[in-house]
This record gives sequence, C-alpha cells and structure tokens, in this order.
Amino acid sequence: MSTLHWTGLLLLAVIAGAVVPFQSAINANLGRGLGHPLWATLASLLVSIVVLLPVMLAMRLPLPSLAFISKAPLWMWAGGAFGVCFISLALVLLPKLGASGFMALALAGQVVASLVLDHFGMFGLVERQMTVSRGFGALLLVAGVVLIQFSATPGKAVIAVS
Repeated sequence: MSTLHWTGLLLLAVIAGAVVPFQSAINANLGRGLGHPLWATLASLLVSIVVLLPVMLAMRLPLPSLAFISKAPLWMWAGGAFGVCFISLALVLLPKLGASGFMALALAGQVVASLVLDHFGMFGLVERQMTVSRGFGALLLVAGVVLIQFSATPGKAVIAVS
C-alpha cells in the first residue's frame, strides 16, 4: 500500500474515533430529555437504521446469503449487543466522568482488549504477538488515562435545550 493510502486510512480511523465523544455527549442529553438512557440508546439505534438503509439502497447492495445467516455462529451476532452496551454505558458514565475521562477509560479498555484479540488471533484476526513495546504502549496509555481522569477539576454543566 502506498503512503498516501495508509495516510488516508489513518485519517479515517482518527475521524471514526473523533465522532464517538460527540455521539456520547449528544446521546447523554437525549437520555435526560427522554427520561432514561435506554430510550436514548433505542433512539440512537433507530436513527442509525434510518440513515443506513437509504445508503444501502443507493449502493444497491445485494441481499446477504440466507445460507450464511442460517449457519453463522451466534458470536457473529454479538456486535449489536456490544453496541447497545457501549451506547448505554456512555449515556450513564459520560455525564459523571466527563467526555475526556470517559473516552480515555473507554480507549484504555479498547486497547487492552485489542491486544488480547490480536495476540490470540481471535474471531479470525491475524495473530499479532504481544511484545514488550506493545505492552509498554498500553502501559503509557493507562498512565495517560490516570492523568486525564484524575488531574481534571470539576466544572459546571451547561445544558441548552431549545
């Protein structure tokens, strides 16, 4: 792959990460407005469907194979449950921990879990052995989480509802 291609992929990954705190903060406000975080989780997932379906129709994607759907192992369907878990926990924890605190802790969890997935090549991933440098990188990340979360001074929440 060319350097330009890799740069584009890296930039897209950064954008994917950057939208998460916006989504979480918006959904936390929605949860307060709707009366419970689970209502906001449902609303978020319904909006996802409303946005995704026209895109899929415009791309004229073929229907998935019924043979695959009927034979796929149950773990392949767990992504939706993990999405509900993340959205719901973000709705509850982000207002308490702050956007930077929640995202730092969530990122630390993602990196540690990713290192385990890579090391064992779980779910069809290519094995990428745990090395001292990868472990040290994770340790630095956790140190960063501690600095971000515990050096913050509490602030005032300002919620604008119009």
